Amino acid sequence: MKMHITDLKDGDRLKSDIFNRAGLHVLPKGTSIHKEEIALLYRQSIDYIDIEPRVDSSALFGLDRSGFSSRLQENFDMTVQGYQSIFLEALTTGKFNQAMVDNKLQPMLEVIDEKKDVVSLLIYFGQEDVNIYNHSLQVGLLSYYIASWLGYTKEECMTISKAGYLHDIGKCQVPQEIRNSTHPLSAEEKAELRKHTKYGYDIIRESMSDEPIALVALQHHERENGSGHPDGLHKEQIHPYAQIVAVANAYVDMTAPDSEGNKPALLTVLRKVYELGFGVLNERAVQALTRNLLPSFIGKKVRLSDDQLATIVWTNPSDIFRPLVQSEQKFYDLSTERNIQIVDVFM
Repeated sequence: MKMHITDLKDGDRLKSDIFNRAGLHVLPKGTSIHKEEIALLYRQSIDYIDIEPRVDSSALFGLDRSGFSSRLQENFDMTVQGYQSIFLEALTTGKFNQAMVDNKLQPMLEVIDEKKDVVSLLIYFGQEDVNIYNHSLQVGLLSYYIASWLGYTKEECMTISKAGYLHDIGKCQVPQEIRNSTHPLSAEEKAELRKHTKYGYDIIRESMSDEPIALVALQHHERENGSGHPDGLHKEQIHPYAQIVAVANAYVDMTAPDSEGNKPALLTVLRKVYELGFGVLNERAVQALTRNLLPSFIGKKVRLSDDQLATIVWTNPSDIFRPLVQSEQKFYDLSTERNIQIVDVFM
């Protein structure tokens, strides 16, 4: 089947050899297409190629796209509600049932393990109204991915995800008018809000025996240069799990809408987190996030600052946050077209 290179999917296979206009051999028959091959085809000015018929991946999983989305939403809602129950129990008793954490989080992790396109998941979760409950779940899920990309074992990834899920549990002890405030906080209110890290440590220690999870609650606002809180720790003093959750938390925080309800583009957020990887947040965790998310943007629909709709076709190695995009009219290399920005990304 003949296919334009912008419509290719990861894993498509060439049905025949590819030659450029000069007759030079570019790619052999049977090649599995990934972002590197798409970039090569673009550089060789090859617009259309023949690929083998696609296998319906939804049939392989026994679940179509709408079925997956339905199951994802169901588990998302259940896990958020579970966190709300944990939060309210900690509010009233100062501790929570550890088994409930496992029972609510585990099914969600099993569902997202089927979905390797993390960008689509982040876009999907970003459509939800933001509150402390789904914020905590998003941090837990993204922490799971970052840990897996860093090579942690399945068991360690589960623990790190659980730590991300519980990182803000201490906010249950912060007055509601402060944690839900829509106006700028006073110095006294900011000081009270910052206590949630120590409150969280105490609540987790009362509820379970896993010290690293408690340390994540305590240290997720610490920064490698000593500018964080509550203790102004430096890189070597911060638990590795807390360094991972800090990156996930920073990313999810930055995706929140501003006071007018406008959300930043995911690529803009990713670039800001990337910049924090130079001395503020853990460099390895930041690199794992950006290195694994950026390829997933290829093929995504975007809205440009001039209101055109376009598709990302290539991640530009000279400026990884300003990719090559294609609109109906033309290709735009955003690394050189500096007057055009990506303002939104769609599934």
